Amino acid sequence: MTPGIVNPQASHERARSTMMAWRVHEFGPPEVMKLEHVPRPEPGPGEVLVKVEAAGVGPWDGWIRAGKSALPQPLPLTLGSDLSGEVVGVGPGVTDLRVGDQVYGVTNSRFVGAYAEYALASAGMVSNKPASLTHVEAASVPVIAATAWQALFDQAQLKEGQKVVIHGAAGNVGSYAVQLARRAGLQTIATAAAHDIPLVRDLGADAVIDYRAQRFEEQVREADAVIDLVGGETQSRSFEVLRRGGKLISAVSHPDQYLATRHSVEARFFLVNVTNRYLMQIARLVDAGKLRTKVGAVLPLAGAREAHLMLERVRPQPKGKIVLKVTSS
Repeated sequence: MTPGIVNPQASHERARSTMMAWRVHEFGPPEVMKLEHVPRPEPGPGEVLVKVEAAGVGPWDGWIRAGKSALPQPLPLTLGSDLSGEVVGVGPGVTDLRVGDQVYGVTNSRFVGAYAEYALASAGMVSNKPASLTHVEAASVPVIAATAWQALFDQAQLKEGQKVVIHGAAGNVGSYAVQLARRAGLQTIATAAAHDIPLVRDLGADAVIDYRAQRFEEQVREADAVIDLVGGETQSRSFEVLRRGGKLISAVSHPDQYLATRHSVEARFFLVNVTNRYLMQIARLVDAGKLRTKVGAVLPLAGAREAHLMLERVRPQPKGKIVLKVTSS
């Protein structure tokens, strides 16, 4: 070929073998995020390659970016865990998923890799997308819905008729927790800001306490469990509302074990484990109209740094989950 002449086929092949992804080479504020060309990955054993249509943005993404993850996070890394898209590659040993399947879920146990045009996902951590949802809506669901489910039923092991207090009930996880608690026949007492009380009641809470105007520990006694989605002083005060042998389950921070012993209750922090078993159950409820989703801001992939500024409250954030719409179609 004549020197200086670009080979169109070679350029096309290079374009096909690379993709855009949001990378972090050093931990820090949103400014450390860089949108870069990186090699498109190939699925290994037990993995699928997903053409990402949409990626969810959650607080844990901000913790990973800032170097505050509960898990080791070797650098450099691609941010993002929640995703929805189409399977375009299947690795060895994967039998339940095929090329062309529309899936939703998370990437892997480290919660990285989804802010990209293509992402590798552990086959056991994705499932068929709820048919009634768009990809943007589906990408908003996995981590927060699975967290709510596991807090109520795996960690607190609540049964019909028991009493649960849900803090942060108007938030992303809290909204699912209230809906799931109602479906399970639990007596649900929620805390929320005054302007969110109608929303939380509509989701199914039996009682909603304005956390600014009332001290919930003066209103509630003998609860079987508290689902803590707030942390801090709210978590510490929550011991007072539990019956002996009750459970304080936090998705935010490790509870004070001295207070747990003093009040004769169990108290634990847990990390969500998103698997296709949970995703299938959640999808069935969504498609049956029994579980509502709530998307807040929708930004293009190029807007991921702006999304993190929303997480940091530097920019205003609408109520609901932030989602990156990766494809333009």
